[in-house]
Amino acid sequence: MAGAKNHDYHILPPSPWPLIGSMTALIMASGAIAWMHEQAWGPWVFAIGTLGVLFTFFGWWSQVIAEAEGGDHTPVVQLHHRYGMILFIASEVMFFVAWFWAYFNAALAPSDVEIIGGVWPPKGIELLDPFMFPLLNTLILLLSGTTVTWAHHALIHGDRDGLKKGLWLTIVLGALFSAVQAYEYQHAAFSFAGNIYSSTFYMATGFHGFHVLVGTIFLIVCLARVYKGQFTPTHHFGFEAAAWYWHFVDVVWLFLFLAIYVWGSDFGAAIVAGSH
Repeated sequence: MAGAKNHDYHILPPSPWPLIGSMTALIMASGAIAWMHEQAWGPWVFAIGTLGVLFTFFGWWSQVIAEAEGGDHTPVVQLHHRYGMILFIASEVMFFVAWFWAYFNAALAPSDVEIIGGVWPPKGIELLDPFMFPLLNTLILLLSGTTVTWAHHALIHGDRDGLKKGLWLTIVLGALFSAVQAYEYQHAAFSFAGNIYSSTFYMATGFHGFHVLVGTIFLIVCLARVYKGQFTPTHHFGFEAAAWYWHFVDVVWLFLFLAIYVWGSDFGAAIVAGSH
């Protein structure tokens, strides 16, 4: 029969969201640049662009959810979604590699960076105690990794109550992590600007904190979908993607904690000195 579907792929109809998204992103970026150059209209344009980007997120992903609930996401389509999520996470890994590279480039050869005095961390930097708030946040994220896994297994076994409880706990732990990190930033003895240590520290940990916020929002959306009766034991890629993203956030934090907080602290310097 003409027009009958005889394959497992989902052929997308024309969509306005790519154009809308690219234009609102351009407006947001233009506003941000103008804001950085202290133009009075910059913040307003940035706000308009940000609202446009958020509107695009809502509209586009609502359409994707409708496609999933309508049966368009066949096993083949779901497999390709998984490939896409894996590649996205791989690109995020390389994003963090850049910040680690910048940090270790200065930390392993401080004599090559004359402006910091040939020592690492630079003189005058009052380091954070890795076994206070950083260790607390490590425990919080590790615990959140177990709760999101609990939620995932509950979903697979048809336990909706366990799924809700696991998601609620993971969201609360994610919010708690963000609150602790905000408190740590507020009481840190060094600012963003001034030297390579503080810049790499805030870029690496700050972007990770942003990813925690994104992951928390991702899980909140999944929780809302659970209460709407969506997701089944065999059809729940949206939740699976959120869980993968959350585990990625966990692993990156472990590297940050060990490399920047522990190895880059007075404790780590004492260990290095003792090994020599």
